Amino acid sequence: MSTLLEKLTAYGASDYYGFHMPGHKRKLDMLEGVTPCQIDITEIDGFDDLHHAEGILREAQERAAETYHADETHFLVNGSTVGILSAILGVTRRGDEILVARNCHKSVYHALEMQGLHPVYVYPGFDPDTQLNTEIFADDIRRALETHPHIRAAVIVSPTYDGIVSDVESIAEAVHVHDIPLIVDEAHGAHFGFHPCFPENANQKGADIVIHSLHKTLPSLTQTALLHINGERVDRRRVRKYLHMLESSSPSYVLMAGIDACIHMLRERREELFGPYVEMLKRTRNELGALKRLRLAKADNMEPSKLVISCAGSGLSSRELYRKLLDDYHLQPEMRAGGYVLLMTSVGDTEEGMERLVNALFSIDREAEERQKAKDAVWEGQMECPGAGGFPWQELVYAPGEAEDLREKDPAGIRKVSWKDCVGEVAMEYAYLYPPGCPMIVPGERVSQETADMLQWYQEQGFAVEGLKEDSWIEVWKHG
Repeated sequence: MSTLLEKLTAYGASDYYGFHMPGHKRKLDMLEGVTPCQIDITEIDGFDDLHHAEGILREAQERAAETYHADETHFLVNGSTVGILSAILGVTRRGDEILVARNCHKSVYHALEMQGLHPVYVYPGFDPDTQLNTEIFADDIRRALETHPHIRAAVIVSPTYDGIVSDVESIAEAVHVHDIPLIVDEAHGAHFGFHPCFPENANQKGADIVIHSLHKTLPSLTQTALLHINGERVDRRRVRKYLHMLESSSPSYVLMAGIDACIHMLRERREELFGPYVEMLKRTRNELGALKRLRLAKADNMEPSKLVISCAGSGLSSRELYRKLLDDYHLQPEMRAGGYVLLMTSVGDTEEGMERLVNALFSIDREAEERQKAKDAVWEGQMECPGAGGFPWQELVYAPGEAEDLREKDPAGIRKVSWKDCVGEVAMEYAYLYPPGCPMIVPGERVSQETADMLQWYQEQGFAVEGLKEDSWIEVWKHG
């Protein structure tokens, strides 16, 4: 049996090409020669302490703040998750109301549960043509804030996993009318603002707290991220307090060196790296526009680094396309969803990698066209996701923290039902696909018919539905 290190080493030496995070694409030169063992230290003399930064780490964080146009920036070595948790806990008090975009990452819901917060949800739009959830609308934010005057903060995700960008500036304006802070989970937008091809980052759009995952779209090691704070609406002391509580007390110097190296790259090599990358990306997207059965999904508010390949009408399921790319062409996508496959690009990509992808997709596209012309097969792709993949609406009965309290107070009040029998029941578990990690069901919500149908469909299509103790079953509240 191979060790993990042996397997990783063998994989690194193989011809598999990654269209997934992290953004360095396993290229050592992208990390300025960072190798773990040689620089793996603890808080020894001369190297500062992240939780009481006064020297080299303070200077590094100040450079990051300047680079991202933020007032204050903190290194995160536990990923964006610790930033999201610290941000939400830092700007709220137990029992507060908070405005939440319903397509947020599961870490947002964990923060709600930890702080006993009462969410007011706003839902993203949905584009049936691309089968993508779209942006959060400022008008929906305004209406929610007017209806719920006791909301203490707002949190949205932009861009989404699929690259859809909301109008952060308009949303910030709507939120600030009520003098409350806006938190933007911009984990997938760490590359924003470094080339005109991409939007400005949320710090430049008026957000009060912004979280970036450097490793997702930039050359940085996995788990490296940043939390930025702006303006006077945020109690910075409380946010820092939670960072100190939740982030490792022994932060990895390997990861912090990776963050600093990435920031140095952005400051010193921005044009050198982003110019050729953007040209390569534009050329690739233009070429993929000629696909006949497969389709490169496009939208006015979609940032271009994400390549979303739609299977709708191709005769292929997302599972089939994903497996063909991986097994036949040794190209590893980031993820598959109901009707598409997502491929992530970055400045770490190569001409050879992009060429392999284009050739593979056109080869699969030709095969799909031949199969469709033959009309002699049952196509997996004809099985459409219920609701066309839109984000399912659920009735909020209990806040996530309230649901957990009910579980603890009355364990006998929990029963287990199958997905086909859960319609109308109040869920006591999460259910989500990972990636992207946005819950279809949150504890305390009443399960809709659409959601139950989607759960069954995803299972039939080979997706792993996480958050549940047992496949095909969900715990519900007996008294719901």
